Amino acid sequence: MEQSLKNPVQMAVIGAAHGIHGEVRVKTFTEDPLALGEYGPVKALDGRSFEILDIRPAGDMVVVRFKGVSDRNAAEALNGTALYVDRSALPDDTEEGEFYHADLIGLEIRGVSGEVIGKVTAVQNFGGGDLLEITHRNKKGVLIPFSEAAVPLVDVAGGFIAIDEMAAGLIDMEENGSPELSGSASETDRRPRGPKNAGENR
Repeated sequence: MEQSLKNPVQMAVIGAAHGIHGEVRVKTFTEDPLALGEYGPVKALDGRSFEILDIRPAGDMVVVRFKGVSDRNAAEALNGTALYVDRSALPDDTEEGEFYHADLIGLEIRGVSGEVIGKVTAVQNFGGGDLLEITHRNKKGVLIPFSEAAVPLVDVAGGFIAIDEMAAGLIDMEENGSPELSGSASETDRRPRGPKNAGENR
């Protein structure tokens, strides 16, 4: 079994078989779908490694031929397999206000006065803009907009973000028992990104 990744970032997920010669359709989470083939072998979380021999566009997906996958049965067996690279393989060419999902997940959350009040657990987007899923004062699964108003400071190197609980809609949550987002996440968004240019979660 191949060595597991220290800090895995999901790049893609394998879909259905394509044709009879072992090719598969793949949904990528990269800005440029064809960039999936630029970072060496991709891996599954169980340690399997996949070397890309050929990749070409196919609508909103790509068609990929992996080394050692030569027939439809072998291709079908890969359906649903998520593909990863280690965070260290991704470029640090992010623009100001732009972050990799993987670098945000796990960050400590501090209030504007500096007290620790939670942790980032995921980055979500349901079509209206990027949201941070957080634990907040022992409440799990809380969503806040990833905007400059709600999240005025992101310090990846320092391991934390600072949030304005009022702007994030968390004051209403504490009073009423449920979160009420103050404005859509699309207002003055920051830009968390997946493995862009390489592939989702600087």
